[in-house]
Amino acid sequence: MDDTEGQIAREIAREQDYADRLYERLDQQIQQVQDNLEQVQASQHASTHQNRSERDAFAALYEDRLALLRSVSRSVVFGRLDTDEGARRYIGRIGLFTPEREQLLVDWRAPAAAAFYQATSNERRGVRLRRHLISRGRSVIGLEDDVLDPTVLEESDDVVLQGEGALLAAVSGQRTGRMGDIVATIQGEQDRIIRSDNRGVLVVQGGPGTGKTAVALHRAAYLLYTHRRRLEHTGVLVMAPTQGFLRYIERVLPSLGESGVVMLTPGELFPGVQTSLRDEDDVARIKGDAAMAELLSRAVKQRQLIPDRDVPLRIDGTDIVLTREDVRAARREARASHKPHNAARAVFVRAAANRLADRYEKALQKSGRTVVPEDRPEIISDLLHHADVRRELNLAWLPYTPQGFLRILFAHPERLRAAAPRSLARSVDALVRPKDAPWTVEDIPLLDEVAEILGDDSAPEEARAKEQAMRREADVSYARAVLENIDTSGIIRAEDLAEHVGRIRDGRTLAERAATERSWTYGHVVVDEAQEHSAMSWRALMRRCPTKSFTVVGDVAQTSSAAGPGSWEAALSPHVQDRLQVEHLTVNYRTPRRIMDRAAAMAHAHDLPITEVSSVREGERDPLIEHTEESALASVTAASVKDLAAEGVGRIAVIVAEHRLGAVLGELHQVEGLPAVGTSSAGVDDEIAVMTAQDAKGLEFDAVVVVEPAELVEDHGAGDLYVAMTRPTQHLGVVHARDLPAGIAPKEQTVA
Repeated sequence: MDDTEGQIAREIAREQDYADRLYERLDQQIQQVQDNLEQVQASQHASTHQNRSERDAFAALYEDRLALLRSVSRSVVFGRLDTDEGARRYIGRIGLFTPEREQLLVDWRAPAAAAFYQATSNERRGVRLRRHLISRGRSVIGLEDDVLDPTVLEESDDVVLQGEGALLAAVSGQRTGRMGDIVATIQGEQDRIIRSDNRGVLVVQGGPGTGKTAVALHRAAYLLYTHRRRLEHTGVLVMAPTQGFLRYIERVLPSLGESGVVMLTPGELFPGVQTSLRDEDDVARIKGDAAMAELLSRAVKQRQLIPDRDVPLRIDGTDIVLTREDVRAARREARASHKPHNAARAVFVRAAANRLADRYEKALQKSGRTVVPEDRPEIISDLLHHADVRRELNLAWLPYTPQGFLRILFAHPERLRAAAPRSLARSVDALVRPKDAPWTVEDIPLLDEVAEILGDDSAPEEARAKEQAMRREADVSYARAVLENIDTSGIIRAEDLAEHVGRIRDGRTLAERAATERSWTYGHVVVDEAQEHSAMSWRALMRRCPTKSFTVVGDVAQTSSAAGPGSWEAALSPHVQDRLQVEHLTVNYRTPRRIMDRAAAMAHAHDLPITEVSSVREGERDPLIEHTEESALASVTAASVKDLAAEGVGRIAVIVAEHRLGAVLGELHQVEGLPAVGTSSAGVDDEIAVMTAQDAKGLEFDAVVVVEPAELVEDHGAGDLYVAMTRPTQHLGVVHARDLPAGIAPKEQTVA
């Protein structure tokens, strides 16, 4: 062993000693929490409902803490900082302390850890040396040092200047089918966005492979850590494009110490409806138009009807008339309340009943009966319980559910035409469909808009909110007293215990409560693949966070939706005005330059507004372009996939136009020796997946085979082809029978 190898071995052994100390402390905490949990679970003193709530709340807290500690128990430490003051700080996924509160490990989100990501040789931020610890499980297997102060080399012989680099090692490895956290390799431009103190809408615009999703998820974890008190009761919503994508990213936040996050797809945003079906582009474009908000508002108002004639009524032998003017005046009064339709209906009914009661009292007096003011409430009650009165008032102002209203509206073209603003007048017939048609993703924002217009009776909700606030205050006070007697470890805060007592009483997690309450408002919202959201979709999302605290990530050049925005300003400025900040990610960590150059050339040829990025890797393969006959497309594709699988390249995606999914899938199923073949975005669970470009959004694979790229462009535009070409980390193949879209490859690269 030469001197260099010996030095490296000594340094690895030294860091292993410290890592062992950290894992020993971590194991102690795991055992302590486990013992506390078992003690609580075995408790027999829970004789009252209050006692049981305390026990269950403690158990839930200990279970959450145990899950967190176990999630990092194999990879808790990844970095070290040596500072000008002579301090040495180790950086990890959570913070660790000795029983005497001496800090052993700094949480990556803490201010003291920021320099690990932000320090450079030009701006050292007090850092002399940054060390990356490369681990496999609990074993330190490699080191890499960034020397920011050159005098370190003169003063110390324990600096390690070797290795592939933590970042390159991470981006070059084979894909696992799940996104991992990037906490050990966050780069400066990413960290600046993650730690941004922007309280409005922060847009992260970046080309393919720049880590937009990872940055957004790490920002969510950072905000939950930094603003725990503000966010723990409202939560963070992560809006992702598909269920497969949610599975792809589901492990990231738990690995960062966070689990209190609600994750939804656009087809799940409206409680009670879940869909992944999509409308055709022409319909999607109309439904996503901001003018649909005006159409729906007018459609609701047009169901607040004035009868064609005065309506004669006979009440207990007395004849009266509900006049058109009575209904018109009641409607005017209800609309003046500026309440939603269903809530304003109570105003309408009361106003109409008062006018009807005036006529009824006069008719009674005319017949010789005496009427005194004290009789008025009973008269109104009798009128409102009369079947004919109820029928006429319902005909004038029916209560609706959002689903019922929208189904009826779409089934009646005359209503659509009557409500359509001028900009939609010639196109609304495309929305007509049967009442029993299934919901689509594009319907979800419309349901949300209608729900906002219709509303509910707010009085019960306000009373419930007031009661919950008072109960919460009482729970916190009680929890402090309980903790003084039961738990002195400092692991649990009174506020945490009170929150869990409330959850146990409610019986649902935050995510479960949020998923069933349309009016639930989040403390922060992360929107991934945000370029796919229409103007109507943004209206629905903005309602979920009245403070307009958003992290929005996407790439306008990768837009597939016919209703997607042309720019972030066009999409978001109507909602947030000047509270919009756009940051750019410019380094591609996924796609090698040899592949990215081809994708960029194609994008430029189709005038896509791409963000120019630089790849961190050159790559070892040029894109492989294979020309064949139309009849052989599926078989040639299957052969290409078979070769890649035999080579052991890793996870493979075959990206095709939707109408070819079945043929390609069937051909692959005929190939012997292939691993499991999945379909759509759920294919992240399989080593080979056949999917559309929309399904592939946000995902990454070791190898991608694009089939008949001209069809991707025809179906949804060049943006889909750009998405497809930028998914691979190692190999891009293209199989085609038709002429290639402009810019995709030089002729000399095409092989027969």
